[in-house]
Amino acid sequence: MPDVLFMNATAYTPDEVLPGAWVWVQGGRIVGVGTQDAPLGMHPEVIDLQGRILAPGFIDLHVHGALGRDTMDADPEALRAMARFYAAHGVTGFLATTMTAPSDAILAALEAVGRARAEGTGGAALLGAHVEGPYLDVERRGCQDASLVRPAEPAEYRRFLDTGVVRLLTLAPEYPENRELLCEAVSRGIAVAAGHTRASYDDMVRAVEMGVSQVTHLFNGMEPLHHRTPGAVGAALALDAIRCQVIADNVHLHPATLKLAARAKGPDGVILVTDAMAGTGMPDGEYTLGGVVVTVRDGIARDPDGALAGSTLTMERAVANMAAASGMGLAAALTMATHTPARALGIGERKGRVAPGYDADLVALEEDLTVALTMVAGEVVFRR
Repeated sequence: MPDVLFMNATAYTPDEVLPGAWVWVQGGRIVGVGTQDAPLGMHPEVIDLQGRILAPGFIDLHVHGALGRDTMDADPEALRAMARFYAAHGVTGFLATTMTAPSDAILAALEAVGRARAEGTGGAALLGAHVEGPYLDVERRGCQDASLVRPAEPAEYRRFLDTGVVRLLTLAPEYPENRELLCEAVSRGIAVAAGHTRASYDDMVRAVEMGVSQVTHLFNGMEPLHHRTPGAVGAALALDAIRCQVIADNVHLHPATLKLAARAKGPDGVILVTDAMAGTGMPDGEYTLGGVVVTVRDGIARDPDGALAGSTLTMERAVANMAAASGMGLAAALTMATHTPARALGIGERKGRVAPGYDADLVALEEDLTVALTMVAGEVVFRR
């Protein structure tokens, strides 16, 4: 792959924002960052960003689909189409997310993730799979099929884990069967999130002791926060060991709630996710989410019962919304979409920063955060 030298960038590095910066990419990694004495004449491609923002590429740990496609299609070409779309919105790595479904359908989706990951996507890198369900609480299932929500059973879940593609697992930790799965997943190096749950605060403390490190879409799919029964929401906000996935579309959470979450957890404790479904990037209409018919109206996705059913959010909008709502500024919001999810997956030592030694997963942004260019592993995969 060719060396690339970005010039005239407003680079968001781990320690500071550097106007007029250069960033040197070689062999798919960042090898230099500076503001003076750029190594000109050594590189076949120079990209002049003309002052645009250069940030780490976004990492979306919870995304189901786009362009009428869904992870549960179990189709590598659908995953590639999704990956190209995500790259156009600044995403350089994502977890294809499954839904509650029959065992064979989930397994087929995971096997398709394995094939697409091995073959490459031509867009955002497919980092693996996020298994959301079926091991949930039926009353907090959201739009997932109630008839298919079930307790974890070893013969089934080991088939999923043995595919080798599962990087994140969402479950309701209050059920004994699910706690057995939690322990096995953690022993295999898989991150576990509590979600679609009625867990009490004490349940959550126990789950954290067993290895739960995230909550799935904070406030959504869990009991409301109460001052005497804090539950999963209170635990997520109070326990330092938990990072909180947040859907910053100003629909799932009011901007004031985004501000509350950001203040409680800080940039290192919030993971921006989209929870995007097949209607993302498409006109209003009817789509499916894991086999459930979902209606998108005015960009808001709901199931036949009126429950929110994923979103049509894209990551650059999530960053913009969080920067505006939190009052913490763009650098903090970028951290929530880059290095924090990378750390949550155990890859923070090589992804999620503009710094020497890190993978050259980068996004160039206009002032309004429109994506101008996306680079994955040193290759430009999107250019507006």
